[in-house]
Amino acid sequence: MTSTDMDVDVIAQRRVDELTAVFERGLREKLGVGDSLGIRLESASKGRARYYLDPNPATINAMFTVHGGVLATLLDTAMGSAVFTELGDGIAYTTLELKVNFIRAVTLDGSRLTCDATAVHVGRRTATAEGRITDAAGKLIAHGTTTILVLAQGN
Repeated sequence: MTSTDMDVDVIAQRRVDELTAVFERGLREKLGVGDSLGIRLESASKGRARYYLDPNPATINAMFTVHGGVLATLLDTAMGSAVFTELGDGIAYTTLELKVNFIRAVTLDGSRLTCDATAVHVGRRTATAEGRITDAAGKLIAHGTTTILVLAQGN
């Protein structure tokens, strides 16, 4: 392993630590999707993030299934986090585009949803990522892709 590889790994670990701290702060202060929807960070590493959601009454629509917007939010959160783990110090991001394919409905049957996301490309100005939501049995619920705007310090 070269010193450059070690530098990249150190930066990625700092991003993971920062992501974890921000998410935990949101839960403590009752802010964001972690508190309002129950989305939780399970793990993160360089270019990867895993979140989960235990569907609850706050996540359902009029058909008593998990709202598509909630599933999109779960994907957006995980894919953005996967990209964030590869960004340098002081670099922020925002979603430019989000594409979601819904495969099957989710009821309030107690089945945990897991979203795995991977950064596909991280450049100076844009990044892309992909994600998949599965239920406790491993069945695909939804999958998606994102394009992210990378914001330099001060923007």
